[in-house]
Amino acid sequence: MSREFQLFGAIHLLIIVSLPLLGGLLGWKSRKNPVSGRNTRILLGSFLLIHELVWYAFNLYKGWVQFPYGLPLNLCDIIVWLTIVAALTLKPTAFELAYYWGLAGSVMAVLTPDLGVPLASYPGIYFFTAHGGVIVTLLFLVWGRIARPREGSFWKAFLILNLYAGFVGLFDALFKTNYFYLCAKPAGSSLLDYMGPWPVYLLTGELFAILAFWLLWLPFRTKPPVKSENPS
Repeated sequence: MSREFQLFGAIHLLIIVSLPLLGGLLGWKSRKNPVSGRNTRILLGSFLLIHELVWYAFNLYKGWVQFPYGLPLNLCDIIVWLTIVAALTLKPTAFELAYYWGLAGSVMAVLTPDLGVPLASYPGIYFFTAHGGVIVTLLFLVWGRIARPREGSFWKAFLILNLYAGFVGLFDALFKTNYFYLCAKPAGSSLLDYMGPWPVYLLTGELFAILAFWLLWLPFRTKPPVKSENPS
């Protein structure tokens, strides 16, 4: 990790605290004014979309995309696109996958970032605005009572996550890459450091995912369905 970024330093703690506060504020405004809520979700989805396209253009310009490296195969890449679809369309499956994967994965990424670059650089700023944007958008959708996971959705999210991990694992094996950190842990500090060596941390990560998804489901297990813009 870059020496210019201090884990749990003042700036890092400010980022951590500001994300749920912003998500909560936007959710509160949405409950007070549904029209404002609709405009906010479109704005957040559009921001993430443009933000991601600019990042891809930057990667291509820098020559960082050279098959099989630099492809958007990491879980965080998929989470961003799922969040974009969820915000712009309110498709239930897109929201549910983004909700479980995003709040379990992006929160961990923000807490223990595998940054590797100065914070005051475009890649450093992108890292926190992308992950932070996902967290804020998902919290806004939930706390604004615009979307909610359906019954049994955490098991579906877990199954699809494993299917995707299997695909990425096959890609890693064929092309000697390390997408999804399936072959080695990230260079910087992360939660995986406490989950044992390879391949033990893969099994530990499975258990962590089940627990995290279940905890994310708990607030919705008894509440009645909410009215939303979702046509389905």
